[in-house]
Amino acid sequence: MTIENTSSQSQHAENPPADISRRLSRRFLLKAAGTTALTASVAAATSGTARAASRADYDVIVIGAGFAGASAARSLTAKGLKVLVLEARNRIGGRVWTSTFAGEQVEMGGTWVDEKQPLVWQEVQKHKLALTADAPPARSYFPTTTTGGWQPFDPFDLFTRQSQVVTPLFEGSREWFPNPYKPFTREDLLRDLDKLSMRDRLNQMRFSPAEELLADPATSYLTGSASTMGLTELAHWWALAGHSYEGYGSINTYRPTVGSTALVQSILNEAKATVKLNSPVTTVSVNGKQVTVTAKGTNYTAGGVVVAVPVNVWNSIRFTPGLPSEFTGLSTRGLGVRTAQKFMMHVKGSGLVRFSAESPAASSSKITAVFPFKERSDGNIVIGFSNAASFNAGDRATVQTELRKIIPGIEVLAVSTQHWGQDPYSQGGWAVRGPGVLMGPLRAVQQPVGRLTFATSDIASGWNGYMDGAIESGNTAAGQIAGILGA
Repeated sequence: MTIENTSSQSQHAENPPADISRRLSRRFLLKAAGTTALTASVAAATSGTARAASRADYDVIVIGAGFAGASAARSLTAKGLKVLVLEARNRIGGRVWTSTFAGEQVEMGGTWVDEKQPLVWQEVQKHKLALTADAPPARSYFPTTTTGGWQPFDPFDLFTRQSQVVTPLFEGSREWFPNPYKPFTREDLLRDLDKLSMRDRLNQMRFSPAEELLADPATSYLTGSASTMGLTELAHWWALAGHSYEGYGSINTYRPTVGSTALVQSILNEAKATVKLNSPVTTVSVNGKQVTVTAKGTNYTAGGVVVAVPVNVWNSIRFTPGLPSEFTGLSTRGLGVRTAQKFMMHVKGSGLVRFSAESPAASSSKITAVFPFKERSDGNIVIGFSNAASFNAGDRATVQTELRKIIPGIEVLAVSTQHWGQDPYSQGGWAVRGPGVLMGPLRAVQQPVGRLTFATSDIASGWNGYMDGAIESGNTAAGQIAGILGA
């Protein structure tokens, strides 16, 4: 693989199953993000044997160097095709970004892998990457009323109670998704079900106030409102995780020790494609059997293009001819949560232990969830998430004010945040299908448009929104474009 940095400036640093208590330690966290994580700055050049290719002579151009783009590039070069990867940022990874904070390697985007996610797990095994198992919390803070009143709980007891409330929400998932990697198998059952939000499902359950309080974080944690999360979205993930609370709660436990961006790098190393950083694409024009892609004022031509950027970004590229309405409409609606923020905090306090915390959507806290990362002699490093549009997670004092609603007296020493909705090349964070998307535009946007195919975790048939889904979508799009080119 050859990596070219088109910027004149030097690149800066952006930079086995456990017991149930551990398996539940990352319960209902994003995909990121969930899920869908990210690494230190990309090396100026890495191993590879790609020849220096003419800018106007590629078989396929891949737009985006995240998991989806890297996987597509690898699949295509394995077929003997000449591939150019154009990446807007000065780093690879996309919504995966391994950086540093308070002297620690941290993930500001997609982070975790799990053996229930077969494609990303296969990559971890293939590249012999060591894994770090995140330690479970020793204490969990949870509100006793919708307006606040957080109290410390034993994590195992809290998660057990929550499991008893959440599990009935997905009764029927085995019938709805008998083969979760082929989500349209029972279209007859899903047609009406897909119209429902998680708020609709909660209303059907007629929970008591105490039960609803326990169920709320499982239904609103990713978007900030149960009304904006589709029932079929959560039920789909539930099915992929084995139709159980324990299975779903354990998928965010293991992370590559070297960082998630390093895994993307490993895939790109295999691709032997030319990668150009600092190359934001502005136009894609199809003329007969040739596609012209304009990035930073330079035109590149190819026989086909894989558009491997998030759904929210599609409308920021000018396509000629224009994309069908299913594409533009879904991009306007958005799948990546536009208010998504992930932030790291260095905190200290009296008697502080590894802790987690959750906030129902109706609570007074703008911090959605907090999870432990590392205990140190000078305080703890913890991970925070927020979906609140008015919350500035980059301001230490603001974060401290919000965190003290949960743990009075705690001190926030430093913060580092990534507001994914304000990133022009993602325009949103972890992807969540709202009501009507699965049985609406999803199948259409999974298909090629002329000589264009689309790859993003957002539209995966399996683990959509996770790194595993990005790999799946990249492989699928590569197969589609190879077929179009007759490779």
